[in-house]
Amino acid sequence: MPPAKRKLRSRRAVTELPSPGGHLTMADLAKVAGVSAITVSRALRDSPLVNAETRERVRQVAQQYGYAFNVSARNLKLRRSMTVAVVVEMKPTVERQMSGPYPLDLLGGITQELTSTGYSVLLTSLQGGALPNVQAADGVILLGQGAHEDAMHEVQRWGRPMVVWGAVSRHESQIVVGSDNRRGGALAAERFIALGRRRPAFLGDPAHGEFAERLEGFAGALARHDIMPLTPTVGSFTVGAGAEAVHALLDANPQVDALFAASDLLAIGAIRALIERGRRVPEDVSVIGYDDTPLGATYVPPLTSVHQNFIDAGVLLARKVRALIEGEAATSETLPTHLVVRAT
Repeated sequence: MPPAKRKLRSRRAVTELPSPGGHLTMADLAKVAGVSAITVSRALRDSPLVNAETRERVRQVAQQYGYAFNVSARNLKLRRSMTVAVVVEMKPTVERQMSGPYPLDLLGGITQELTSTGYSVLLTSLQGGALPNVQAADGVILLGQGAHEDAMHEVQRWGRPMVVWGAVSRHESQIVVGSDNRRGGALAAERFIALGRRRPAFLGDPAHGEFAERLEGFAGALARHDIMPLTPTVGSFTVGAGAEAVHALLDANPQVDALFAASDLLAIGAIRALIERGRRVPEDVSVIGYDDTPLGATYVPPLTSVHQNFIDAGVLLARKVRALIEGEAATSETLPTHLVVRAT
């Protein structure tokens, strides 16, 4: 086509568009900006899938023509709310707050991934039941299966695509993302064996799937050395519960020389009780926690702990629930763990 005709056709394409202030569709805006309609949609949502230069060009054209991205119309067309409900299975207390790595780091990974692809995140809990806006969400991420998987079964009744943070081995019919808890428990046992400890105990409630996996890994590794750990009853996941359990444990078994706690909070409570009973850490009793929290790392003495990557886990949870919402396949996944050796 001769250059003159090409220029004429280009002018006609532009003049056929509404003037600034008129009604402009996303397809019209895409023509003006010289990109596809999906790129316009992503650019107006600040998606990282579109480079900064293109996002700015699309925004300038949209502003010039007075275009407003109609989220409600898009969602109606898709028959979706473009919302994912994130349910935190925990009852916050003074000693166990939501400001810890669990669940805050998980939420960070989830939010980062979902908002970059146009979804909103609705944070809620199981206290008081499911609200209408939760039930209208396209999918649900459950942080924590609950004792005996009670939380998972409750959310499952909502009938929404669901992905769970928890013990992968505990439920084959659900998509679960979790850390390698058995490996974490085995690492703790191997550390105690290397230190010459022969009378260990595990602090945690095996009714929770993740804690049960940690105990299985711990006990399995110890069994190879003909050692069986003590498993005292622990009421909750707090510093106070850890201290109370260790006081009772020492009353019945004063010879204990190693404590593996299923969380850093329990481990810190254990150290507190040991000090109150005149035991030195780690000279008399070695202590290992779980989660590798900033609190544990800065505690005195700094806590040896099993590390799990909550942020990467959050990203995975988000990707898998989005796949289920969009009709794609998703499978459960286990993330690696490693032991961070400090002073205890």
